[in-house]
Amino acid sequence: MTNYHDPIKHLNFLRQTLSLDKKPIGFFVSAGCPLSVEMPKGEWPLIPDVAGLTQYATQELGSKDEEPYNDYDRLLKEVVKSEKDPKNIEDILSFIRSLKVVAVGNDVRGFNIDALSEIEKNICEKIVEKLDVDLPSENSPYHKLAHWISIDRSVPVEIFTTNYDLLMEQAFEDISIPYFDGFIGSRQSFFDLRAVEDDLMPDHWTRLWKIHGSINWFQKENKDVFRTTRTDEINSSHLIYPSHLKYDQSRKMPYLALIDKLSKFIRKPNSLMIMTGYSFNDEHLNDTILNALKSNPNTMVIAMLFGDLTYKDDNGDVIENYPNAVKLARNRSNLAIWGKDEAIIGTVRGHWHTMDDDFDDSINLANSITFVQKEGEDGEETDEKIYSLNLGDFSKLGEFLQALIGYNQTNFDEN
Repeated sequence: MTNYHDPIKHLNFLRQTLSLDKKPIGFFVSAGCPLSVEMPKGEWPLIPDVAGLTQYATQELGSKDEEPYNDYDRLLKEVVKSEKDPKNIEDILSFIRSLKVVAVGNDVRGFNIDALSEIEKNICEKIVEKLDVDLPSENSPYHKLAHWISIDRSVPVEIFTTNYDLLMEQAFEDISIPYFDGFIGSRQSFFDLRAVEDDLMPDHWTRLWKIHGSINWFQKENKDVFRTTRTDEINSSHLIYPSHLKYDQSRKMPYLALIDKLSKFIRKPNSLMIMTGYSFNDEHLNDTILNALKSNPNTMVIAMLFGDLTYKDDNGDVIENYPNAVKLARNRSNLAIWGKDEAIIGTVRGHWHTMDDDFDDSINLANSITFVQKEGEDGEETDEKIYSLNLGDFSKLGEFLQALIGYNQTNFDEN
């Protein structure tokens, strides 16, 4: 038996839900989102993906000759020996920091603490070189998300992101949206744990939680975490931490507090989290999300995934693009994943299909749903249609939110 999901029904549900004034709504913005920003010819992407970022760091820091190897090359050899991914800059950073934990007073795998710290610092600097960029226009999907957030709501929107860049901050500031990211002050902004944990901010402030740190977070010599844009105050590595290692207390404080904010949000009654640009490859984050979903059956997480859920390899075998997401969604009824060709909703997997071919634009906002005629074996078009839901592309999600603003005047009563 073939299962189907009606994209019209679910798009209409999303439209109405996002229009509810008192519903806790959050967005989880992850690594795939900068790839959707339209750029001039030859300048795409604005920010590369993890593989591209790793390639850049390796080209810049690795030895240009096969022999002799420099410290970075030797480190990559150790990464491979430890069965970590040398093409993932986050795995490399996590590996360095795991070595640093035991390198105080000892050499570990041929590295002392100073060498490891220098490699870590150099990697962070290369990451910043690629991530310290501006959005090319105020018509970006980040700005469209920000414009939707600007609508007055009784309950503030919360943005969670694993990205280190400052694109969300730029979008908020370009259109004068007040937000709070956990830091207080203007010269050397410090992390205010009490304000984060107790939610001591005005309701009209959007919450921006940068779970994995940021390119403008640093540590003082006394280990206190601060945020600044003044280069003369930078005296240590950028506070970028993709891993969940046991840092010293001050360094891990923002990470643990913000992970806890993510868990608390999903545990809120009747909350909705929309995830975009996330591929479900961070096991620690997956566990946090899954445990919160288990404890609160009245919440909903919808993950918008880019492209199809599957592809065929050279042998014609069907391969999952997002195996971790599929596994989680098949076992949690309050986690839905929406791909371009398929979705898993209520643990049921099915292709998109609707019987209403004449749906109008008032439902299909910004052409979120498209279709083509299916071809038969003879190459001729058949009467059957193949439907696609395009919201897994962050730029399309931004267009949907922009179109939705015109519908916020409609009152939808909460059940």
